[in-house]
Amino acid sequence: MTIDSFRRLILFVVLCMVQALVLNRVHLFNYAIPLFYVYFVLSFPRNYPKWALLLWCFAMGLVNDTFANTAGVGCASMTLIAVLQPYWLELFVPRDAAEDFKPSLFSMGYGKYIAYASPLLLLYCLVFFALEAFTFFNWIQWIIGSVSSAALTLVLILTIEHFKKRQKVDSLNK
Repeated sequence: MTIDSFRRLILFVVLCMVQALVLNRVHLFNYAIPLFYVYFVLSFPRNYPKWALLLWCFAMGLVNDTFANTAGVGCASMTLIAVLQPYWLELFVPRDAAEDFKPSLFSMGYGKYIAYASPLLLLYCLVFFALEAFTFFNWIQWIIGSVSSAALTLVLILTIEHFKKRQKVDSLNK
């Protein structure tokens, strides 16, 4: 097992535990639910094997479906985002970037990282809540829940990325 696979496995376990034990119990104003495990998809580097990306993301969705009792909603949504992530990332990566470019706030900057992460998060939330409700009867509540959950998740991801960036900058200055 390579170091990268081991780190990815640790990130997988940590995100699943945080989501299952803490974040699944947070419901802001009965609309916003932080779906922080989507960060797992956003952290995959450029040119990562697509089959492995799909497998990792399907497993992440399956584990979170098991803990949240959402019956395949997370699997479908995570797999959709895993299909789109490599192509979406290519739009934000410079042509002369390394083959193993890792998307982060440190490597992309605030504007590009927000532009990279927010559409994927919004699409994930739209699909997740549409499959969960399985009706468009109350579409205003569906849109409010999707947008507020995507915004809350983006704030959490930017907070974690900001601390990672600050830690890297501090380690480079030493």
